[in-house]
Amino acid sequence: MSQTPPSVVLVTGVSGFLGGHLAARLAANPDIDRVLGVDTVPPPRDLLKRMGRAEFVRADIRNPLISKVISSASVDTVVHASLSASPGSAGGRATMKEMNVIGTMQLLAACQKATTVRRVVLKSTTAVYGSSPRDPAVFDEATGPKDLPSGGYAKDAAEIEGYLRGFRRRRPDVTTTVLRFANFIGPRIDTVLTRYFALPVVPTVLGFDARVQLLHEEDALAVLERAATHELPGVFNVAADGVLMLSQAIRRAGKVAVPVPSSAVGPVSRILRGARVVDFSPEQMRFLNFGRVVDLQRLREEFGFVPRWTTTQAFDDFVRGQALSPVLGAERIEAIERGVLSVARALR
Repeated sequence: MSQTPPSVVLVTGVSGFLGGHLAARLAANPDIDRVLGVDTVPPPRDLLKRMGRAEFVRADIRNPLISKVISSASVDTVVHASLSASPGSAGGRATMKEMNVIGTMQLLAACQKATTVRRVVLKSTTAVYGSSPRDPAVFDEATGPKDLPSGGYAKDAAEIEGYLRGFRRRRPDVTTTVLRFANFIGPRIDTVLTRYFALPVVPTVLGFDARVQLLHEEDALAVLERAATHELPGVFNVAADGVLMLSQAIRRAGKVAVPVPSSAVGPVSRILRGARVVDFSPEQMRFLNFGRVVDLQRLREEFGFVPRWTTTQAFDDFVRGQALSPVLGAERIEAIERGVLSVARALR
């Protein structure tokens, strides 16, 4: 491992929490000459202000014109942090897949053409391992899923990692780093999982108690920053030490678990989506059934990073942050409680 500070860094997805705050961190590094933040929409005003000297470029990575952005700025490091896990926020599953898969294909094609590019970092997910009752106790980077992801974010991520492997064969001179992140948690980040644990009553699947491994938002940013500024080729699981049982996490959040039969999972998910509270996908529901735990040996020994927060500490920090303000109004709480309980009763 060597540290070779980049000259010009391009970060995708800067309107989101991770991309925007990563751009801000890189812009604060005096060894980096220029930071470009790319997205289809501008970051929120406070995030844009935090980004400092980072330059926002309004561009769609699905468009081949992204190649001009990279070549004209002589970009040498690309951090692809825009992969979306939520169909609702992306404008539907079809749009999400197009942004994730087609966008990555165009971005990698642009990187392949640009002779200045020497480092590509991909924000991926441990969801590529899937979640099933036949899973090993712990996944390492060489372990394949027992059941291949059939759709959603996990399938997108698996396809994208395949495209990056093809890119690496065509451009062996470029360092490629794949970061398979566990579910993010923290006081500021907004994800499907943080919304799930913020529900007043938390639906769980009757008879299951998943092992949950998380990652604090600040550790996620530190890992991305390290990957962008060091030569660290390879695939790395990124998660916090330790696990929480789903039931433990719900209790630590001060919430009430409502176990529902597996046949009620679909209807309950539709209720939550209809209330625009939590946009659950089938893969996310499988995760809440079976959980997922990954090995961190390569992260510590080869990548050189030890997470500051354990899973429990990260979750408790999220709980403290969420306690600062009410999550939902009384009417919505009552409607969700009625809907979840009525579905559970009907399917008993």
